[in-house]
Amino acid sequence: MPKRPKRANPLALAVLALLFERPMHPYEMAATMKQRGKEDSIKLRYGSLYTVIEALLRAGLIRAKETQRDTGRPERTIYALTPAGEAELRDWMRELLARPVKEYPQFEAGLSLLPVLPPDEAVAMLKRRLGEIDAALETRRQVARDALERLHVHPLFMIEDDYRIAIEETERRFVADLIARIERDEWQARDLWRAVHEQRGRTGTIEIGEAPMKT
Repeated sequence: MPKRPKRANPLALAVLALLFERPMHPYEMAATMKQRGKEDSIKLRYGSLYTVIEALLRAGLIRAKETQRDTGRPERTIYALTPAGEAELRDWMRELLARPVKEYPQFEAGLSLLPVLPPDEAVAMLKRRLGEIDAALETRRQVARDALERLHVHPLFMIEDDYRIAIEETERRFVADLIARIERDEWQARDLWRAVHEQRGRTGTIEIGEAPMKT
């Protein structure tokens, strides 16, 4: 029995979903994703796309339906979903929607190591992030309005945009609140925070409790 690919590559899921609509060749898959703005949610590279297609073929989740031979163009293989591929698509979607998983966002990693920067610099960087979030939100909202009002895209096909806007609005509130908490010294740790950096500048060592951190 062919080995089923791990459910770790969203591009594989996108290929299955596109072929759920109708048979397509890879160029049409990529063009459809770009036209629908799915690149914001799923990383798309042509090399990766062909690698994913090969893996899905080996697993028996898709099949080569036919090859187009147009004059002046390279041959294009059209792929179709198999019954096993449709079952995998539905099971994968159920798992994604129903089961939260631990992810590792880069911003969360930065927050976990925030004291590496002195407090004034940390606040300056967070304020810069706040400005970039505001600009991104304005652009995203405008794109969403255009899609609804000018292109008449049905809201059902823009759910991921609603999600991204909600996430960015939540992050904006968090960052603004974090800046305020640091500036008003809510944890009464700003002097210690600065002193730690001054100590490292003098000695190259940061002592936290009884465990010195040497560089």
